Amino acid sequence: MNRVSIHRFIASVLVLIVAFSAAGCRSGKSGKASEDPTFTEKTVEEIAVDYGTYGAEAKGRISQLLKELSSADPSTGARWEKIMNLWMSPELGQPLHYDVLPDGLPDTDELAIVVLGFQLNPDGTMKDELIERLNVALASAEKYPNAYIVCTGGGTAAENEDASESGEMAKWLIANGIDKKRVIVEDNSITTAQNALFTYDILTSLYPSVRKLAIISSDYHIATGELLFKAEAILRANAPGNEKLEVISNAAWKAPSGSLSAMFQAGALIELFGDVKTAFEIYYETYDIHSLPPLN
Repeated sequence: MNRVSIHRFIASVLVLIVAFSAAGCRSGKSGKASEDPTFTEKTVEEIAVDYGTYGAEAKGRISQLLKELSSADPSTGARWEKIMNLWMSPELGQPLHYDVLPDGLPDTDELAIVVLGFQLNPDGTMKDELIERLNVALASAEKYPNAYIVCTGGGTAAENEDASESGEMAKWLIANGIDKKRVIVEDNSITTAQNALFTYDILTSLYPSVRKLAIISSDYHIATGELLFKAEAILRANAPGNEKLEVISNAAWKAPSGSLSAMFQAGALIELFGDVKTAFEIYYETYDIHSLPPLN
C-alpha cells in the first residue's frame, strides 16, 4: 500500500469513527442535542471529515447533517452552513494574485496585510520560502503604505526557543524599510488555524480600525488561509453576516511545489471549533508536522 493509499485508508477510518460517534449521540429517544452535550461537536466533525475525505461526493450527506445540526442548534447550524458553502465553492482563494496585492484595496488603516508564517530552520533563521513570502509582503506594504502588516507564527525552531516566525519576519520587514509602528506580531501560533485564532484576537481587541484583511502566503496555501480566517470570523460573529473582519484579497509567492489536502483543511476547521486533539491526529496523518515542537 503506497503513502497515498495509506492516507486514504486512515481518512476513511476517521470518517467511520466520527460517524459512529455522531450516530451514537443521536440514538437516544429523540436524537436531540439536549440529550448529548457532544452532539454539536460530533456532527461538525463528521461534516468536516466527510468533505475532507470524499469531497463533492459527500455533498448529499453533508446537506442532511447540516439540517440535523440546524434543527438541534440553529445558531451553529447557520454558521457551519456558511462555512461549508465557502469551503465547497470553486471561488475559494480566487482570483489568486502573484507577487503583490492588486489595485483597488483601501489604502487606510482599515486594511491589514496578514503574512502567514513558515517553519523556521532549527537555529531560528528563516527558510527561503518564508523570505519569498516576505518579498511579496514588502511589495504589498509599499503599495499600500497606510495598511498594517500582521506577521504570524510562533516558535518553530527546534534548537532555538527564543526565535519565532513572526519575530524574524518583523525584523526583516523593518530592516527593509517598513515603519515598525505598522508591524503587528502574532507569535503564539504553530498552525494556520492558530494564525487565524490569535490574529483575530489581536486585531479586534487592539486595532479596532481594521475591518479588512489581505492574505499573503505561498500560492498553494492561499485558499486554506482564506478559508480559516473567514471561518474564524463567522464563528466569532454574533450572527452570520455580522463578521468583524473580512478577507478581501490575497497575494502569493509562486512556489515550485507544495500542497495542502482537503483533509488537512478539515483538521484545521476542527481545530478552530476547539477539538485540538482530533485536529492534530489528522495533521500527523495527512501532512508532515513531526519536526515541529510539541504543542503546549
